[in-house]
Amino acid sequence: MDYSPVTQLDIDRLIEICGTDNVLTGEAIHEDYSRDELAGIRQYPEVVVLPENKEQVVEIVKYANEKHIAITPRGQGTGLVGAAIAIHKGIMLSTEHMNRILELDEANLTLTVEPGVLLMEISKYVEENDLLYAPDPGEKSASIGGNIATNAGGMRAVKYGVTRDYIRELEVVLASGEIITVGGKIVKDSSGYSLKDLMIGSEGTLGVITKAVLKLLPLPKVAISLLVPFPDIETAITAVPTIIKSKAIPTAIEYMERNVILAAENYLGKKFPDNSADAYILLTFDGNSKAEVEKIYEQVAHVCLDAGAMDVFISDTDERNESIWSARGAFLEAIKASTTEMDECDVVVPRNFVADFINFTKVVEKQLDIRIASFGHAGDGNLHVYVLKDDLPDEVFAKKLSEAFDLLYAKGAELGGHVSGEHGIGFAKIPYLEKMAGPVYMSLLRGIKKTFDPNLILNPGKVC
Repeated sequence: MDYSPVTQLDIDRLIEICGTDNVLTGEAIHEDYSRDELAGIRQYPEVVVLPENKEQVVEIVKYANEKHIAITPRGQGTGLVGAAIAIHKGIMLSTEHMNRILELDEANLTLTVEPGVLLMEISKYVEENDLLYAPDPGEKSASIGGNIATNAGGMRAVKYGVTRDYIRELEVVLASGEIITVGGKIVKDSSGYSLKDLMIGSEGTLGVITKAVLKLLPLPKVAISLLVPFPDIETAITAVPTIIKSKAIPTAIEYMERNVILAAENYLGKKFPDNSADAYILLTFDGNSKAEVEKIYEQVAHVCLDAGAMDVFISDTDERNESIWSARGAFLEAIKASTTEMDECDVVVPRNFVADFINFTKVVEKQLDIRIASFGHAGDGNLHVYVLKDDLPDEVFAKKLSEAFDLLYAKGAELGGHVSGEHGIGFAKIPYLEKMAGPVYMSLLRGIKKTFDPNLILNPGKVC
Protein backbone atom coordinates (compact mmCIF):
# COMPACT_ATOMS: atom_id res chain seq x y z
CA MET A 1 0.00 0.00 0.00
CA ASP A 2 1.37 3.41 -1.02
CA TYR A 3 0.78 6.41 1.21
CA SER A 4 1.14 10.11 0.54
CA PRO A 5 4.33 11.68 1.89
CA VAL A 6 3.96 14.46 4.44
CA THR A 7 4.41 17.87 2.84
CA GLN A 8 4.98 21.31 4.33
CA LEU A 9 1.30 22.06 3.68
CA ASP A 10 0.40 19.02 5.78
CA ILE A 11 2.69 20.16 8.58
CA ASP A 12 1.16 23.64 8.48
CA ARG A 13 -2.31 22.10 8.84
CA LEU A 14 -1.20 19.97 11.78
CA ILE A 15 0.24 23.09 13.44
CA GLU A 16 -3.12 24.81 12.96
CA ILE A 17 -4.78 21.89 14.76
CA CYS A 18 -2.33 21.28 17.61
CA GLY A 19 -0.08 24.34 17.86
CA THR A 20 3.59 24.71 17.01
CA ASP A 21 4.90 23.19 20.24
CA ASN A 22 2.91 19.98 19.67
CA VAL A 23 4.18 19.25 16.15
CA LEU A 24 7.70 17.83 15.79
CA THR A 25 9.67 17.47 12.56
CA GLY A 26 13.25 16.79 11.47
CA GLU A 27 15.83 16.88 14.24
CA ALA A 28 13.15 17.77 16.79
CA ILE A 29 11.87 14.17 16.55
CA HIS A 30 13.59 12.32 19.38
CA GLU A 31 15.12 8.92 18.67
CA ASP A 32 12.55 7.33 21.02
CA TYR A 33 9.85 7.97 18.41
CA SER A 34 11.72 5.81 15.87
CA ARG A 35 11.29 2.58 17.83
CA ASP A 36 9.60 0.65 20.58
CA GLU A 37 11.35 -2.04 22.65
CA LEU A 38 11.63 -4.46 19.69
CA ALA A 39 15.36 -4.77 19.17
CA GLY A 40 17.06 -3.67 15.98
CA ILE A 41 14.09 -2.00 14.25
CA ARG A 42 14.17 1.76 13.56
CA GLN A 43 11.96 3.99 11.43
CA TYR A 44 11.35 7.69 11.99
CA PRO A 45 7.92 9.15 11.24
CA GLU A 46 7.88 12.24 9.04
CA VAL A 47 6.06 14.21 11.73
CA VAL A 48 5.04 13.62 15.36
CA VAL A 49 1.87 15.24 16.67
CA LEU A 50 0.93 15.44 20.34
CA PRO A 51 -2.78 16.26 20.59
CA GLU A 52 -4.14 17.47 23.92
CA ASN A 53 -7.81 16.53 23.48
CA LYS A 54 -10.18 14.40 21.41
CA GLU A 55 -11.17 17.32 19.17
CA GLN A 56 -7.59 17.61 17.97
CA VAL A 57 -7.42 13.83 17.43
CA VAL A 58 -10.56 14.04 15.29
CA GLU A 59 -9.08 16.75 13.08
CA ILE A 60 -5.72 14.96 12.71
CA VAL A 61 -7.29 11.64 11.76
CA LYS A 62 -9.86 13.22 9.43
CA TYR A 63 -7.13 15.17 7.63
CA ALA A 64 -4.85 12.13 7.28
CA ASN A 65 -7.73 10.08 5.92
CA GLU A 66 -8.54 12.71 3.31
CA LYS A 67 -4.87 13.01 2.28
CA HIS A 68 -4.17 9.25 2.54
CA ILE A 69 -1.32 9.69 5.02
CA ALA A 70 -0.43 6.79 7.32
CA ILE A 71 -1.00 7.34 11.05
CA THR A 72 0.80 5.41 13.81
CA PRO A 73 -0.92 5.82 17.22
CA ARG A 74 1.56 5.62 20.08
CA GLY A 75 1.49 5.57 23.87
CA GLN A 76 4.81 5.28 25.71
CA GLY A 77 6.47 2.98 23.16
CA THR A 78 7.09 0.15 25.64
CA GLY A 79 5.81 -2.59 23.29
CA LEU A 80 7.89 -5.50 22.04
CA VAL A 81 6.42 -6.29 18.61
CA GLY A 82 6.87 -3.07 16.63
CA ALA A 83 3.25 -1.92 16.95
CA ALA A 84 4.31 1.66 17.74
CA ILE A 85 6.86 1.96 14.94
CA ALA A 86 5.92 4.09 11.92
CA ILE A 87 6.94 1.53 9.30
CA HIS A 88 5.15 3.56 6.59
CA LYS A 89 6.50 6.85 8.00
CA GLY A 90 3.71 9.46 7.83
CA ILE A 91 2.21 10.87 11.04
CA MET A 92 2.93 9.53 14.50
CA LEU A 93 0.05 10.44 16.83
CA SER A 94 1.33 10.33 20.39
CA THR A 95 -1.23 10.43 23.20
CA GLU A 96 1.32 11.35 25.89
CA HIS A 97 -0.23 14.82 26.45
CA MET A 98 -3.70 13.31 26.93
CA ASN A 99 -2.82 12.21 30.43
CA ARG A 100 -5.59 13.34 32.77
CA ILE A 101 -7.54 11.30 35.29
CA LEU A 102 -11.07 12.54 34.66
CA GLU A 103 -13.35 10.90 37.23
CA LEU A 104 -13.39 8.44 40.11
CA ASP A 105 -16.91 7.03 40.42
CA GLU A 106 -17.05 5.14 43.71
CA ALA A 107 -20.73 4.29 43.30
CA ASN A 108 -20.03 2.35 40.10
CA LEU A 109 -16.43 1.44 41.00
CA THR A 110 -14.98 2.99 37.84
CA LEU A 111 -12.15 5.33 36.93
CA THR A 112 -12.33 7.45 33.77
CA VAL A 113 -8.99 8.36 32.19
CA GLU A 114 -7.40 9.68 29.04
CA PRO A 115 -5.19 7.23 27.12
CA GLY A 116 -1.86 8.80 28.09
CA VAL A 117 -2.21 8.17 31.84
CA LEU A 118 0.53 5.81 33.02
CA LEU A 119 -0.29 2.49 34.64
CA MET A 120 1.76 3.42 37.73
CA GLU A 121 -0.26 6.63 38.13
CA ILE A 122 -3.55 4.74 37.94
CA SER A 123 -2.42 2.19 40.54
CA LYS A 124 -1.22 4.87 42.94
CA TYR A 125 -4.36 6.99 42.55
CA VAL A 126 -6.89 4.23 43.11
CA GLU A 127 -4.95 2.60 45.96
CA GLU A 128 -4.93 5.93 47.80
CA ASN A 129 -8.72 5.63 47.60
CA ASP A 130 -8.68 2.05 48.93
CA LEU A 131 -9.41 0.60 45.49
CA LEU A 132 -7.61 -1.68 43.04
CA TYR A 133 -7.11 -1.61 39.28
CA ALA A 134 -6.33 -5.30 38.95
CA PRO A 135 -4.33 -5.71 35.69
CA ASP A 136 -0.63 -5.72 36.52
CA PRO A 137 1.62 -5.69 33.41
CA GLY A 138 5.32 -5.70 34.21
CA GLU A 139 6.04 -2.35 32.57
CA LYS A 140 4.47 0.17 34.94
CA SER A 141 5.58 3.13 32.82
CA ALA A 142 3.30 1.99 29.98
CA SER A 143 0.25 4.10 29.18
CA ILE A 144 -3.25 2.77 29.74
CA GLY A 145 -4.02 3.36 26.04
CA GLY A 146 -1.16 1.05 25.11
CA ASN A 147 -2.34 -1.52 27.65
CA ILE A 148 -5.81 -1.47 26.12
CA ALA A 149 -4.46 -1.58 22.56
CA THR A 150 -2.54 -4.78 23.32
CA ASN A 151 -4.90 -6.30 25.91
CA ALA A 152 -1.99 -6.38 28.34
CA GLY A 153 -2.01 -9.13 30.95
CA GLY A 154 0.58 -9.32 33.70
CA MET A 155 1.21 -11.29 36.85
CA ARG A 156 -2.22 -10.99 38.50
CA ALA A 157 -4.04 -12.55 35.53
CA VAL A 158 -4.34 -15.92 37.32
CA LYS A 159 -6.87 -14.56 39.78
CA TYR A 160 -8.09 -11.32 38.25
CA GLY A 161 -7.84 -11.66 34.47
CA VAL A 162 -6.39 -9.26 31.89
CA THR A 163 -7.03 -5.70 30.68
CA ARG A 164 -10.06 -6.74 28.62
CA ASP A 165 -11.84 -7.79 31.83
CA TYR A 166 -11.47 -4.28 33.31
CA ILE A 167 -12.64 -2.03 30.47
CA ARG A 168 -16.20 -0.78 30.88
CA GLU A 169 -16.29 1.86 28.14
CA LEU A 170 -14.12 3.34 25.41
CA GLU A 171 -14.35 6.55 23.43
CA VAL A 172 -12.75 5.99 20.03
CA VAL A 173 -12.01 8.16 16.99
CA LEU A 174 -12.52 6.17 13.79
CA ALA A 175 -10.50 6.61 10.59
CA SER A 176 -13.30 8.80 9.22
CA GLY A 177 -12.88 11.21 12.13
CA GLU A 178 -16.19 10.17 13.66
CA ILE A 179 -16.34 9.48 17.42
CA ILE A 180 -18.03 6.40 18.82
CA THR A 181 -18.56 5.27 22.41
CA VAL A 182 -18.51 1.52 22.97
CA GLY A 183 -19.53 -0.15 26.22
CA GLY A 184 -20.70 1.86 29.22
CA LYS A 185 -20.79 2.02 33.01
CA ILE A 186 -22.82 -1.15 33.03
CA VAL A 187 -22.02 -4.57 34.42
CA LYS A 188 -23.50 -6.61 31.59
CA ASP A 189 -24.51 -5.95 28.00
CA SER A 190 -26.08 -8.04 25.24
CA SER A 191 -26.71 -5.23 22.74
CA GLY A 192 -25.38 -6.66 19.49
CA TYR A 193 -21.74 -7.23 18.52
CA SER A 194 -19.22 -6.17 21.16
CA LEU A 195 -17.33 -3.39 19.40
CA LYS A 196 -15.61 -2.60 22.68
CA ASP A 197 -13.96 -6.00 22.70
CA LEU A 198 -12.91 -5.57 19.07
CA MET A 199 -11.11 -2.34 19.98
CA ILE A 200 -9.29 -3.95 22.91
CA GLY A 201 -6.18 -5.64 21.52
CA SER A 202 -6.51 -4.03 18.07
CA GLU A 203 -3.18 -2.15 18.42
CA GLY A 204 -4.49 1.12 16.98
CA THR A 205 -5.53 -0.46 13.68
CA LEU A 206 -9.29 0.14 14.09
CA GLY A 207 -9.44 3.49 15.88
CA VAL A 208 -7.67 5.88 18.25
CA ILE A 209 -8.72 5.59 21.90
CA THR A 210 -9.35 8.99 23.48
CA LYS A 211 -11.01 7.99 26.77
CA ALA A 212 -11.46 4.83 28.83
CA VAL A 213 -13.66 3.89 31.76
CA LEU A 214 -11.91 1.28 33.90
CA LYS A 215 -13.47 -1.21 36.28
CA LEU A 216 -12.12 -1.11 39.85
CA LEU A 217 -12.27 -3.51 42.80
CA PRO A 218 -12.04 -3.03 46.57
CA LEU A 219 -8.38 -3.07 47.58
CA PRO A 220 -7.33 -6.29 49.40
CA LYS A 221 -5.93 -5.50 52.83
CA VAL A 222 -3.19 -8.15 52.96
CA ALA A 223 -0.79 -9.61 50.38
CA ILE A 224 1.81 -12.31 51.15
CA SER A 225 4.18 -14.08 48.75
CA LEU A 226 5.78 -17.53 48.78
CA LEU A 227 9.11 -18.22 47.10
CA VAL A 228 9.33 -21.94 46.42
CA PRO A 229 12.60 -23.54 45.22
CA PHE A 230 12.53 -26.75 43.17
CA PRO A 231 15.33 -29.06 42.01
CA ASP A 232 14.55 -28.45 38.33
CA ILE A 233 12.19 -26.48 36.10
CA GLU A 234 10.10 -29.51 35.11
CA THR A 235 9.27 -30.33 38.73
CA ALA A 236 8.45 -26.68 39.39
CA ILE A 237 6.14 -26.24 36.40
CA THR A 238 4.47 -29.61 36.91
CA ALA A 239 3.42 -28.44 40.39
CA VAL A 240 1.35 -25.56 38.95
CA PRO A 241 -1.75 -27.56 37.83
CA THR A 242 -1.78 -29.22 41.26
CA ILE A 243 -1.77 -25.78 42.91
CA ILE A 244 -4.65 -24.65 40.70
CA LYS A 245 -6.64 -27.82 41.44
CA SER A 246 -6.24 -27.20 45.17
CA LYS A 247 -8.84 -24.42 44.70
CA ALA A 248 -6.64 -21.98 46.64
CA ILE A 249 -6.11 -19.67 43.67
CA PRO A 250 -3.09 -17.39 44.08
CA THR A 251 -3.07 -13.86 42.72
CA ALA A 252 0.07 -14.68 40.72
CA ILE A 253 2.10 -17.79 39.87
CA GLU A 254 5.45 -16.95 38.28
CA TYR A 255 8.23 -19.30 37.27
CA MET A 256 11.91 -18.46 37.07
CA GLU A 257 15.21 -20.24 36.56
CA ARG A 258 18.47 -19.74 38.41
CA ASN A 259 20.33 -18.19 35.46
CA VAL A 260 17.72 -15.44 35.15
CA ILE A 261 17.83 -14.78 38.91
CA LEU A 262 21.63 -14.46 38.77
CA ALA A 263 21.31 -12.04 35.85
CA ALA A 264 18.84 -9.94 37.88
CA GLU A 265 21.16 -9.96 40.92
CA ASN A 266 24.03 -8.76 38.75
CA TYR A 267 21.85 -6.11 37.09
CA LEU A 268 20.42 -4.75 40.36
CA GLY A 269 23.56 -5.19 42.43
CA LYS A 270 21.68 -6.91 45.27
CA LYS A 271 20.91 -10.45 46.35
CA PHE A 272 17.76 -12.50 45.85
CA PRO A 273 16.55 -14.19 49.08
CA ASP A 274 17.71 -17.55 47.70
CA ASN A 275 19.57 -18.50 44.53
CA SER A 276 20.68 -22.04 45.32
CA ALA A 277 17.99 -23.96 43.43
CA ASP A 278 17.73 -24.47 39.68
CA ALA A 279 14.10 -23.36 39.49
CA TYR A 280 11.52 -21.42 41.50
CA ILE A 281 7.84 -20.70 41.63
CA LEU A 282 6.81 -17.35 43.07
CA LEU A 283 3.24 -17.15 44.37
CA THR A 284 1.27 -14.24 45.77
CA PHE A 285 -1.95 -14.42 47.78
CA ASP A 286 -4.20 -11.56 48.79
CA GLY A 287 -7.28 -11.15 50.95
CA ASN A 288 -8.93 -9.03 53.59
CA SER A 289 -7.21 -10.45 56.67
CA LYS A 290 -3.89 -12.05 57.55
CA ALA A 291 -5.67 -15.12 58.91
CA GLU A 292 -7.55 -15.59 55.63
CA VAL A 293 -4.37 -15.33 53.57
CA GLU A 294 -2.36 -17.56 55.93
CA LYS A 295 -4.96 -20.33 55.64
CA ILE A 296 -4.68 -20.25 51.86
CA TYR A 297 -0.90 -20.11 51.58
CA GLU A 298 -0.35 -22.84 54.19
CA GLN A 299 -2.50 -25.14 52.10
CA VAL A 300 -0.52 -24.31 48.95
CA ALA A 301 2.82 -24.66 50.77
CA HIS A 302 1.92 -28.28 51.62
CA VAL A 303 0.87 -28.89 48.01
CA CYS A 304 4.25 -27.58 46.79
CA LEU A 305 6.23 -29.70 49.24
CA ASP A 306 4.27 -32.79 48.25
CA ALA A 307 4.99 -31.96 44.60
CA GLY A 308 8.77 -31.94 45.15
CA ALA A 309 9.59 -28.46 46.43
CA MET A 310 12.85 -28.21 48.36
CA ASP A 311 11.55 -25.57 50.78
CA VAL A 312 9.01 -22.75 51.09
CA PHE A 313 10.11 -19.20 51.95
CA ILE A 314 7.35 -16.94 53.27
CA SER A 315 7.67 -13.32 52.23
CA ASP A 316 5.57 -11.45 54.77
CA THR A 317 7.74 -8.39 55.33
CA ASP A 318 8.10 -5.30 53.17
CA GLU A 319 11.88 -5.82 52.93
CA ARG A 320 11.67 -9.39 51.67
CA ASN A 321 8.78 -8.58 49.33
CA GLU A 322 10.78 -5.71 47.85
CA SER A 323 13.85 -7.91 47.27
CA ILE A 324 11.81 -10.61 45.52
CA TRP A 325 9.56 -8.44 43.40
CA SER A 326 12.24 -5.92 42.43
CA ALA A 327 14.26 -8.85 41.07
CA ARG A 328 11.22 -10.25 39.26
CA GLY A 329 10.49 -6.82 37.78
CA ALA A 330 14.08 -6.55 36.54
CA PHE A 331 14.20 -9.88 34.70
CA LEU A 332 13.62 -8.43 31.25
CA GLU A 333 16.12 -5.59 31.68
CA ALA A 334 18.65 -8.01 33.21
CA ILE A 335 18.39 -10.37 30.25
CA LYS A 336 18.74 -7.43 27.85
CA ALA A 337 21.83 -6.25 29.72
CA SER A 338 23.41 -9.71 29.41
CA THR A 339 23.41 -9.78 25.60
CA THR A 340 23.85 -7.56 22.56
CA GLU A 341 20.38 -8.06 21.06
CA MET A 342 17.35 -10.30 21.58
CA ASP A 343 13.84 -11.04 20.43
CA GLU A 344 10.91 -12.55 22.29
CA CYS A 345 8.51 -15.42 21.75
CA ASP A 346 5.43 -14.37 23.75
CA VAL A 347 3.62 -17.68 23.30
CA VAL A 348 0.71 -18.81 25.47
CA VAL A 349 -0.18 -22.49 25.94
CA PRO A 350 -2.64 -24.40 28.13
CA ARG A 351 -1.34 -24.52 31.70
CA ASN A 352 -0.85 -28.28 31.65
CA PHE A 353 1.59 -27.95 28.73
CA VAL A 354 3.86 -25.25 30.18
CA ALA A 355 6.49 -27.81 31.23
CA ASP A 356 6.43 -29.40 27.77
CA PHE A 357 7.05 -26.05 26.12
CA ILE A 358 9.84 -25.03 28.50
CA ASN A 359 11.55 -28.39 27.97
CA PHE A 360 11.26 -27.84 24.21
CA THR A 361 13.08 -24.51 24.51
CA LYS A 362 16.06 -26.45 25.91
CA VAL A 363 15.94 -28.73 22.87
CA VAL A 364 15.90 -25.73 20.51
CA GLU A 365 18.73 -24.05 22.43
CA LYS A 366 20.92 -27.13 22.01
CA GLN A 367 19.84 -27.88 18.43
CA LEU A 368 20.57 -24.37 17.15
CA ASP A 369 23.50 -23.65 19.49
CA ILE A 370 22.02 -20.34 20.62
CA ARG A 371 21.31 -19.04 24.11
CA ILE A 372 17.65 -18.92 25.19
CA ALA A 373 16.42 -17.42 28.46
CA SER A 374 12.87 -17.56 29.79
CA PHE A 375 10.54 -16.66 32.62
CA GLY A 376 6.83 -16.09 32.73
CA HIS A 377 3.36 -16.51 34.08
CA ALA A 378 3.11 -20.20 34.89
CA GLY A 379 -0.39 -19.74 36.27
CA ASP A 380 -1.87 -18.66 32.93
CA GLY A 381 0.48 -20.39 30.48
CA ASN A 382 2.01 -17.18 29.12
CA LEU A 383 5.73 -17.72 28.61
CA HIS A 384 8.36 -15.09 27.81
CA VAL A 385 11.09 -16.85 25.86
CA TYR A 386 14.04 -14.75 24.69
CA VAL A 387 16.45 -15.75 21.92
CA LEU A 388 19.77 -13.97 22.57
CA LYS A 389 22.31 -12.77 20.01
CA ASP A 390 25.39 -12.51 22.26
CA ASP A 391 28.46 -12.39 19.97
CA LEU A 392 26.87 -13.93 16.89
CA PRO A 393 27.32 -12.06 13.58
CA ASP A 394 24.16 -10.29 12.40
CA GLU A 395 23.43 -12.66 9.52
CA VAL A 396 23.98 -15.76 11.68
CA PHE A 397 21.71 -14.43 14.43
CA ALA A 398 18.98 -13.53 11.93
CA LYS A 399 19.03 -17.06 10.52
CA LYS A 400 19.06 -18.77 13.91
CA LEU A 401 16.36 -16.44 15.28
CA SER A 402 14.07 -17.28 12.37
CA GLU A 403 14.70 -21.00 12.79
CA ALA A 404 14.13 -20.80 16.55
CA PHE A 405 10.85 -18.90 16.17
CA ASP A 406 9.62 -21.32 13.51
CA LEU A 407 10.25 -24.22 15.88
CA LEU A 408 8.88 -22.49 19.00
CA TYR A 409 5.66 -21.21 17.46
CA ALA A 410 5.03 -24.54 15.72
CA LYS A 411 5.41 -26.27 19.08
CA GLY A 412 3.06 -23.76 20.67
CA ALA A 413 0.43 -24.52 18.03
CA GLU A 414 0.93 -28.25 18.50
CA LEU A 415 0.21 -27.83 22.21
CA GLY A 416 -2.98 -25.85 21.54
CA GLY A 417 -1.41 -22.43 22.16
CA HIS A 418 -1.51 -19.03 20.44
CA VAL A 419 1.17 -16.63 19.18
CA SER A 420 0.84 -13.93 21.86
CA GLY A 421 -0.31 -14.01 25.44
CA GLU A 422 -0.09 -10.28 26.14
CA HIS A 423 2.32 -8.34 23.92
CA GLY A 424 0.31 -8.41 20.71
CA ILE A 425 1.24 -8.99 17.07
CA GLY A 426 2.51 -5.64 15.73
CA PHE A 427 4.32 -6.31 12.48
CA ALA A 428 6.99 -8.62 13.89
CA LYS A 429 4.68 -11.55 14.66
CA ILE A 430 2.33 -11.42 11.65
CA PRO A 431 4.06 -14.33 9.84
CA TYR A 432 3.64 -16.57 12.88
CA LEU A 433 0.01 -15.56 13.35
CA GLU A 434 -0.67 -16.38 9.70
CA LYS A 435 0.87 -19.84 10.09
CA MET A 436 -0.93 -20.60 13.33
CA ALA A 437 -4.35 -19.11 12.55
CA GLY A 438 -4.70 -19.94 8.85
CA PRO A 439 -6.08 -18.08 5.81
CA VAL A 440 -9.78 -17.98 6.79
CA TYR A 441 -8.99 -16.40 10.17
CA MET A 442 -6.63 -13.85 8.61
CA SER A 443 -9.21 -13.00 5.93
CA LEU A 444 -11.75 -12.22 8.66
CA LEU A 445 -9.26 -9.97 10.44
CA ARG A 446 -8.54 -8.07 7.22
CA GLY A 447 -12.27 -7.73 6.55
CA ILE A 448 -12.82 -6.20 9.99
CA LYS A 449 -9.89 -3.84 9.39
CA LYS A 450 -11.31 -2.74 6.03
CA THR A 451 -14.73 -2.09 7.57
CA PHE A 452 -13.36 0.21 10.26
CA ASP A 453 -10.61 1.77 8.15
CA PRO A 454 -11.45 1.60 4.40
CA ASN A 455 -8.34 3.56 3.35
CA LEU A 456 -6.08 1.51 5.66
CA ILE A 457 -4.42 4.58 7.21
CA LEU A 458 -4.52 3.51 10.88
CA ASN A 459 -1.29 1.77 11.92
CA PRO A 460 -0.89 0.04 8.56
CA GLY A 461 1.12 -3.16 8.38
CA LYS A 462 0.21 -4.24 11.90
CA VAL A 463 -1.79 -7.27 13.19
CA CYS A 464 -3.03 -8.46 9.79
